[in-house]
Amino acid sequence: MVISIRSIETAVPSVEVKQGEIRDLFLAQPGRSRLAQRLITAAFDASAIDSRHTVIDELDGSPRGIQGADRYGAAPVFYDADAGLVLTPSTGTRNAVYAARCPELILTAARRALEAAPGIEAADVTHVVTVSCTGFYAPGPDYALVRELGLSPRTQRYHLGFMGCYAAFPALRAARSFCVADPGAVVLVVCVELCSLHLRASDDPDTIVASSVFSDGAAAAVVTGREPLGSPASPSAAVLELDAFETTLTPVGESDMAWTIGDQGFEMVLSRYVPAIIGEHIDSALAPLLMGDPNLAGRPASAIDLWAIHPGGRSILDKVQHALSLSDRQLEPSRSTLTEHGNMSSATVLFVLRRLLHAGAAGGATTQRVCAMAFGPGLTVESALLTQRRMPGA
Repeated sequence: MVISIRSIETAVPSVEVKQGEIRDLFLAQPGRSRLAQRLITAAFDASAIDSRHTVIDELDGSPRGIQGADRYGAAPVFYDADAGLVLTPSTGTRNAVYAARCPELILTAARRALEAAPGIEAADVTHVVTVSCTGFYAPGPDYALVRELGLSPRTQRYHLGFMGCYAAFPALRAARSFCVADPGAVVLVVCVELCSLHLRASDDPDTIVASSVFSDGAAAAVVTGREPLGSPASPSAAVLELDAFETTLTPVGESDMAWTIGDQGFEMVLSRYVPAIIGEHIDSALAPLLMGDPNLAGRPASAIDLWAIHPGGRSILDKVQHALSLSDRQLEPSRSTLTEHGNMSSATVLFVLRRLLHAGAAGGATTQRVCAMAFGPGLTVESALLTQRRMPGA
């Protein structure tokens, strides 16, 4: 039975911030040491990011933000534009904004994904799998999708929380398992991350790096084993078949990437050693995935046509490219996603896969293999083999 992703669509908040402007904002915060200022400049300038999106309306460039008092009340919460200060709201305040802003993004991404999947209607959805590590509330995003999309109240709902940047892979793996168990299943997978709610001014190197790369966004995928439909007019005239998944832990790195809850937001540990650890161990982490495919066993990783690598940062992409001898063309979808959106944690790799899915529908080879991977706390490496296939007549 062939299980495939029929569509992937995305949504980002309306506030777009330029990397240079955010760099200058953090540089201007009072109390920054000279070393911290050098680190801020280096981290932001070397990020390969042009712009990011945020739900923090106070950063839209106007004194009161897009929503002004209607959104935050009389006093600024995250950013005081008049004073030029990045503020430090409590974790409860940050999470309240997460709960308020999450629904609009997941519903937009999900509606777009359902509209882009030929032959699939909202009423066909049997399972919902939501993913997030940047906030909590209940009833949560899974409930909102069922209610607001008009799905059956009997829709099965699952939420994967606090797994980090690799969590789209367990979600897709679960979706595939649901479809194997029920050939008529249609699974809606939605990742949403509002990372910017937890960014703060600091002299700490890990916090500086996090502030230079993380952003907000949502992505939704429709997964099913039903017979696909395709048409030249549809962006889903191509599918991504889910062939195989693997997960592994690197021998080192447990303390180098972590995500904890503090009194003033969630706190990221992202040490400077992470790219080196990934570069050193990525070959062995991928080996079980490639060895399990008779067409790839014994061949170099670069023999795979297309790649969707989670762009955790420019240096991570550089290390993976060098370690696996990948071409600039193979890295282009990941690098472009990083440049245009930054790192949206779990949602990011779906942004990359969306590029490949739409490119497949637009033309080129009828069938190409895809390797996707992401990295997260642990240090965990999740990977998958997919087949990009254009449908007959597409």
